[in-house]
Amino acid sequence: MAKAAAALGISQPAVSKAIGETEQTLGVRLLDRTTKGLVPTEYGQALLQRAVTIFDELRQVADELRFLADPMTGQLRLGCSESMTAGLLPAIIAQMSSRYPRVTLHAAQTSFAPLQFRELRERTIELVLGRIHWPLPERDLDGVALLEEGIHVVAGAQSRWARRRRIELAELIGEAWALPPPDSLPGKLVAEGFRAHGLDVPAASVVTGSIHLLASALPMTGRFLTVVPASVLRFNRRLPLKVLPVDFPVERGWVGIVWLKDRTLSPVARLFIECAQELARSDRGPQPGALPR
Repeated sequence: MAKAAAALGISQPAVSKAIGETEQTLGVRLLDRTTKGLVPTEYGQALLQRAVTIFDELRQVADELRFLADPMTGQLRLGCSESMTAGLLPAIIAQMSSRYPRVTLHAAQTSFAPLQFRELRERTIELVLGRIHWPLPERDLDGVALLEEGIHVVAGAQSRWARRRRIELAELIGEAWALPPPDSLPGKLVAEGFRAHGLDVPAASVVTGSIHLLASALPMTGRFLTVVPASVLRFNRRLPLKVLPVDFPVERGWVGIVWLKDRTLSPVARLFIECAQELARSDRGPQPGALPR
């Protein structure tokens, strides 16, 4: 109780009073005293689980009221895969900041492991931007597919391979490669591309999960070859990279935005989705997926 009071900046009696009044209102005991201190009862556990949603909705209401009072302001908490930070996300931010300069975006890199949507379900972020399965298999999630993409073999603009008009993948096996970890999703896609030609994945000189290292620093040396998602090349055209004319058959995947189905999207989240859809359509036909109503 003392720690709770210190965290809240109020007195310990005030905490005790608040808990007592809550228990009286609900008609159940929320906390039990044990040798280890206070622990939630089954009623307390139920209240805690619902409280996350309750306070999240209150924050959403407050944000929406602020947005209605001034449509040029607001905040969005977003999770994204690293490949999005190297291409699509900066393009969306550039477009939003020019139209809504006082909107604040909190972007955090999100793990795209099996628990990739944990932050969404804990309501610490509102949207996730990245490569997704489409249609979404999870029943508690909703989303929009923005564009379909593959991956390309690339070299630095100064590489001797950059001047070739036709290349067989087997010719590149002995080159210096910078590749993603083999147990990652990008690494598995790379293996798929080589296996389609009956080739083993070449021994990598550099193994890294950093798309920024793969897409910029290493190819610029003129020595390394690597693979880069198409969206990075499409939305970050300042990269000094040359897509090599080599057949690299990898299953194309969807880039999209995901959110909780039972969570009302904030106005800023809807603006973000609209900007993303507009960019995805900018030099390609409309893709499946519609803005939620």
